[in-house]
Amino acid sequence: MRAVIPVAGVGTRLRPHTYSLPKVLLNVAGKPILAHILDALKQYGISKVTIITGYMGKLVEEYVTEHYDFDVSFVEQEERHGLGHAIWLAAPTFDSEPLMIILGDTIFDVDLNSAIENGVSSLGVKAVEDPRRFGVVVTNENGIITKLVEKPQDPISNLVIVGIYHITNSKLLKSCLDELIQKDIRTAGEYQLTDAMQLMIEKGEPFKTFPVEGWYDCGKPETLLSTNRFLLEKNNITQSYPDTIIIPPVYIAENAVVERCILGPYTSVAEGAIVTDSVIRDSIISEGAKVSLSLLERSIIGTNAVMKGQFHRLNVGDSSEIKYA
Repeated sequence: MRAVIPVAGVGTRLRPHTYSLPKVLLNVAGKPILAHILDALKQYGISKVTIITGYMGKLVEEYVTEHYDFDVSFVEQEERHGLGHAIWLAAPTFDSEPLMIILGDTIFDVDLNSAIENGVSSLGVKAVEDPRRFGVVVTNENGIITKLVEKPQDPISNLVIVGIYHITNSKLLKSCLDELIQKDIRTAGEYQLTDAMQLMIEKGEPFKTFPVEGWYDCGKPETLLSTNRFLLEKNNITQSYPDTIIIPPVYIAENAVVERCILGPYTSVAEGAIVTDSVIRDSIISEGAKVSLSLLERSIIGTNAVMKGQFHRLNVGDSSEIKYA
């Protein structure tokens, strides 16, 4: 099986942090978003990976090759024309092997075996109140998907695709993606993976669903912080530091420096960060950041940023410096 992970997005809603890093390399609960996905794939024995890059793609390549030993292929999506277009560009990296397509800006809490053991192509789904922003799924009484519609204005179902796709017939997927491109079939101006899968259904390919209850968005500062809270609850690491009070759940990287602080709950301190004489809760301190004499809550301090001051709620981008006299 091969995993395909599209990570070409710019991440405009996470600026200023994404001015200097691609979204998938932003830190959450002690490591980049992409690392959470890749670590999960390792647990399921998936060793072949295709990563579709775009914005600052070289940084993604450098991170993956430095930290992982996957059989990995990188494909650049220079112009973004939709998820279907991204997977179509990646098609030369896979043949007839099953695929696990996982969107690179979302962290999932799901047993992937529930998809693999379906025996047929299957989509991760969740019921939502407003499905108009998503691809929606209609199933029959046997649990077989009968129809897929991308971003319907008049929803025919409240069951939506959440970004995990298990495709057993990758050869047919290639053919249907080719058809979208050749016939210029677009929805909302883009080539949609949902439309390609609908073509697969019309050609006789059976699809089932599997439930995804844990679905954690990393697309905005507030959702990045809520995902940080969820991951810390799940993987709390208890450590002790001199003259420091730790209120779990908290994550502190081994080579981070923490002195004379009150940290937590829901605080992550990444590699190389230095935090001194501060009170911090519900916040993310990214790699190499320096925070001192500060009271922080619901804040994101970017890579190599410097923060020295008073009580504030901050969203400080990479390599910034804030000081209060």
